[in-house]
Amino acid sequence: MSQIINIVEPTLTSEAGHCFSFVSSLCQADQKTRFILWGNHLSSLTLPAKNVELKKYFFRKIRKIQSFFLYKKLLATQEKILVSTAGRVDLAVFDWVSKGVIPPNKVYFYFHWINDSHKKIARLKQLAIKQPNLVILGPTDSVVKVFQEAGFKQAHLVPYPVSAVVSKNPAQATPFSRVWFAGAARQDKGFDKVVDLIEHVGNLGIDIPFTLQTSSDHFGKYDAETKADIARLKKLTYAHLQMCADTLSTEAYSRLFIGAICIQPYRTADFADRISGVTLDALSAGSPVVTSAGTWIARQVERFDAGIIVDTTSPEHLLAAIKKVIAEYKYYSEKAVTAGQTLQDEHSANHLANVILANNI
Repeated sequence: MSQIINIVEPTLTSEAGHCFSFVSSLCQADQKTRFILWGNHLSSLTLPAKNVELKKYFFRKIRKIQSFFLYKKLLATQEKILVSTAGRVDLAVFDWVSKGVIPPNKVYFYFHWINDSHKKIARLKQLAIKQPNLVILGPTDSVVKVFQEAGFKQAHLVPYPVSAVVSKNPAQATPFSRVWFAGAARQDKGFDKVVDLIEHVGNLGIDIPFTLQTSSDHFGKYDAETKADIARLKKLTYAHLQMCADTLSTEAYSRLFIGAICIQPYRTADFADRISGVTLDALSAGSPVVTSAGTWIARQVERFDAGIIVDTTSPEHLLAAIKKVIAEYKYYSEKAVTAGQTLQDEHSANHLANVILANNI
């Protein structure tokens, strides 16, 4: 009988965003395992493989209460559990609903990032003593170190899995086609800087094609600043702008990287050591990256010379970087292809699958 892995992702509603990419790449890494995805009750996604079952379970406003009952139910089974976008609350709830020490190789938490405040670290230390068998996984050393220092014996670095779609389609260097802002429109991702840039380019009378995703992160919600930026963007008369407000299929999203310059003016404070799935997608598709200095993204760009790093995200600096990449697009695209080939191996979903399915840590 094949293993059953329950993947809990309350925000999973469609193919948009990297929560789907994350779970999809894992599910496709092992066709012999049965996966059960516990997603949002409005989920409309296409299942990534025949070995996957979707449970439309979570309601946004009561998802924390629902998680209590779901975790209690799943702990009573012989099945494994992965919380694919974990938070401290998930650790606490599992401890709360358990009848004692949770057994080894039962529950796995993937923390994409974490804020290591002293008050919260004290609580983590208590949980590490009470539940020594919880397996904590993270994409960077800084994330894993927080849990190791809190006392978790099973805290391990596991690379963030690259999209299964882009990894199946080897990239080739192609001519320049567009500047591409991919992913949710958010302030920490510098969406306001991109709007400033397009306004600046329009005022200069320069003809550079831009394509922007203006979709929200989850549940169709934007913060007030991003709403204002989108309204400002719609008022611009720049003729070379394409906005993608609707959810893109995985294939349509991937195609937009071909011949593109992926612009990521992300906030350094938020992404200093935080993995970007967009960066992995871009380089895997042979798309050079323009990004902010001091970020994990910048370290990948510098490592492979696969784009330009800017010290400031002013419109003038971003435009200068874009112009340089356009002028030498063949060179930077070839560097991005090389980067993508390396990163697809380093960030293969097989690494995560080996940890969860084979207990290979």
